Amino acid sequence: MTDPALDAQQTAEAVAAIRAQTDLQPDLALVLGSGLGALADDIEDAVVMSTADVPHYPASTVEGHAGRLVFGTLEGRPVMVIQGRVHAYEGHPLRSVGFPVRLAHALGVQGIVLTNAAGGINPAFGPGTLMLITDHINLSFLNPLVGAVGEGEVRFPDMSDPYDETWRLQARNIAVTQKIPYREGVYVWTSGPSYETPAEIRFFARAGADAVGMSTVPEALQAAALGLPVLGISTITNPAAGLQDTPLDHADVLEVGRNVRDRLATWVRGIVAETRL
Repeated sequence: MTDPALDAQQTAEAVAAIRAQTDLQPDLALVLGSGLGALADDIEDAVVMSTADVPHYPASTVEGHAGRLVFGTLEGRPVMVIQGRVHAYEGHPLRSVGFPVRLAHALGVQGIVLTNAAGGINPAFGPGTLMLITDHINLSFLNPLVGAVGEGEVRFPDMSDPYDETWRLQARNIAVTQKIPYREGVYVWTSGPSYETPAEIRFFARAGADAVGMSTVPEALQAAALGLPVLGISTITNPAAGLQDTPLDHADVLEVGRNVRDRLATWVRGIVAETRL
C-alpha cells in the first residue's frame, strides 16, 4: 500500500539532492527512450547527475538507458532530461516507475515529452518511422496509481486526452515546417521483458494498435494524475513479431534508434523552442 507521507518525503529528499547541484527551474521534462539518449548531449550549460546520486531514484538496468538526469537549456528553454527510464519488467514496483514523473512535477515542470522505441504493428510504419502517439492501450493491466492517493494527485484521472491534443497539433505543425516525415497512431503497452508473440500482435492490430512497447504508459498515467500535459513520440525500430522473418533483438532496436536520432532530435528541438502549454 502506498504511504502518501513517505512518498512525499522521498520526493522531497530527491528534490533537495538536485537543488544542491542546480537551481534551474525546468519548464519541460524530456524522457529519452532506448537508443535515443544522445539528445542529452545537446543540452547547454548542462548539470549532469547520475540517478544513483538522487535519493530513492530507481536504478535503470537496461542497455541504452544511461541512468542520468541532465539539467540545462535547450533552444533557450530550461529543461530536465531523463536519460534512461525505468521499466516495470526490471522488477521495480509500479509506484517506483512513476517516480521520475513525480520528481519532475515537484521540480516545477509544466509538461513532459515521452519518447520510446517501439515495434511497428501497422504495416505502413516501417523501421525509422517517427510516430506521434494519439492514444494508448494498457494491455499490461498494471497501473502506478494503485494504492493510496499521492500528494498532488487526483484519485480518478480523466484519460480522454492522455496525449495533449493542443500540444500534438503544435508538434504536427513543426514537423511539417521542418519537413520531418511522421505518422500518428495508437501505442499499446505490454509489461515485457519478453517480446510479443505473433498471435498477440494480430490481436493488438485488431484492437486498433499501431505500435507496441514496454514503457511510456505508466509515465503518462502518472502525469495524468498530476495534471501534467504529455506529448509522446515513438521511434519504430522494427516490425513486431510475425511481421518479419528474423527474430527480434534489442541490439537492432538500439541501432535504429541511433540512425533516426538526428531527425528525432530536430523535431524535439523544434517542439521545445516553439510550443507553449
